[in-house]
Amino acid sequence: MPSGKSNAVIGQSGGPTAVINQSLVGVIEELHQHAEIDRILGAKHGVRGIINNDFIPLNGVAADLLERVAQTPSSALGSTRDKPDEAYCVKLLESFKKNNVGYFFYIGGNDSADTARIVSEMAIKEGYPLHVYHVPKTIDNDLRTTDHCPGYGSAARFVALAVMGDDLDNRSLKGVKIDIIMGRDAGWLTAASALARQGENDGPHLIYVPEVNFSDDQFLADIDRVYTRLGRCVIAASEGIRYKVGDKNSLVTEKAMQGGEVDAHGNKQLSGTGALGDYLSEMVKTKLGIPLQQKTGSKLRVRADTFGYLQRSFPGIVSSSDAHEARLCGRMAVQYAIAAPEGLSSGSVAIKRVSEEPYKADFFPTALTNVARQTKPLDTGFVVNGCDINSAFIRYARPLVGPLPIAGRLF
Repeated sequence: MPSGKSNAVIGQSGGPTAVINQSLVGVIEELHQHAEIDRILGAKHGVRGIINNDFIPLNGVAADLLERVAQTPSSALGSTRDKPDEAYCVKLLESFKKNNVGYFFYIGGNDSADTARIVSEMAIKEGYPLHVYHVPKTIDNDLRTTDHCPGYGSAARFVALAVMGDDLDNRSLKGVKIDIIMGRDAGWLTAASALARQGENDGPHLIYVPEVNFSDDQFLADIDRVYTRLGRCVIAASEGIRYKVGDKNSLVTEKAMQGGEVDAHGNKQLSGTGALGDYLSEMVKTKLGIPLQQKTGSKLRVRADTFGYLQRSFPGIVSSSDAHEARLCGRMAVQYAIAAPEGLSSGSVAIKRVSEEPYKADFFPTALTNVARQTKPLDTGFVVNGCDINSAFIRYARPLVGPLPIAGRLF
């Protein structure tokens, strides 16, 4: 049992982001400021490193190396998809006792918050003095309580830039272009494609998210309407679009593919396949190819891309506000763990938006039960007619993504 100084363990979990290491370095830097901390241990591959006693000493890492790590995408400590149950968490607590650990910082999403919750409750039950803080991250932007999540702004910036480039390409060689974007249950990332628009006729012209029912017939009618007017159509669709909201068995991808891999959480893998893009593009070719050719006099060109993991850790597109807030989330987690505000010796860091223009945000601690397991869908108030995103979302997302380049056009 820790007495006097104790050690701190940091782990990273789930899908990497472009700024998750900013949070890691924020935790390390802040821990160095507190006399209560003895050794700082980095768990290789999250909880798996803890139960395997596989740690990296982080006390003596040079400041210039830490800064390079902070600016490097992906998880510097390695990540894991393990979803610990109570039996697994018993082993985590045993490792903490063995290594004189009094502080545990876990950087991750809602499942990571649940792991933190279970371990914290176990420690309290056993009378072991352990401070557990969850440091939020997810490109899905679907954690409850917080206004937004570190990692989202940079991934959203990637999406906005990629779709902007795709729209410019589509202007040159007209046709139907479909971009499949990450988001099994939440459409926050796909909605960010709307930031690509700079003019009235800019794409994406159609945007589909999992929070509203998808219809093959309406999808085709939407494309027909846009293509007839513009002679082209750029579409952004979440990988998790479904025929019935809330029903994981009604995923359009289920119709597009048979079998497929299932992850540790029982979910069919969506990002490792181009099946949805292929299915939608084939549908457009088959159902609209001849009618649109008769209307326009030219053969219909249809292409699809699946962005996949490219969205998570792409160097060079990091949002400055995202990086700044991710670092501060790490620092604040340490401060909350040591100061235990409002009795929250264990908890999660959340972000509160103070003002829109100029954009300003603050941080506050919240109970792990407010973040664990549950997710926050895209507000359907942002969705227009099932196939578009409104200006209220643009106001929400723009400061998180940062300024985008302005295209030069001759016509």
